[in-house]
Amino acid sequence: MYSAFETKIFIRPDDIDMNNHVHYSKYLDYILTARYEQMKNNYKVSMEEFVDRGFAWVASKVEINYKRALLLPDKIFVRAQIGSIKRAQVFLNFWIIKEDKNKVAAEGKMIFTMISTKSGRPVKIPDDIIEKYSV
Repeated sequence: MYSAFETKIFIRPDDIDMNNHVHYSKYLDYILTARYEQMKNNYKVSMEEFVDRGFAWVASKVEINYKRALLLPDKIFVRAQIGSIKRAQVFLNFWIIKEDKNKVAAEGKMIFTMISTKSGRPVKIPDDIIEKYSV
């Protein structure tokens, strides 16, 4: 079992749509923001380090189940946990949670594929990265 990590996200006025709640596309931004922070702070491998090594991550699949609307005054955090790692892919589970009542606003899964920045093709995740992700 892999560790779950949490990142606090601040809802901004420009996240709000004409229905006066967070636009559905912003949820993906929140997940990617959390992932970027967690890579650096929790796994100790920043995105810049991946790029320096000639790697990048691309989202291969995204599934988001929306459960509750997010509003401007809401305080939220994104909890993310690796479900599994297979060859070139990391399977990530996530939850966007309203902080005040600890209620899930959205949950889902993503598949991230590691690619070579030179070829643009998938590459096997190096063993040292798998070790750092196995916390």
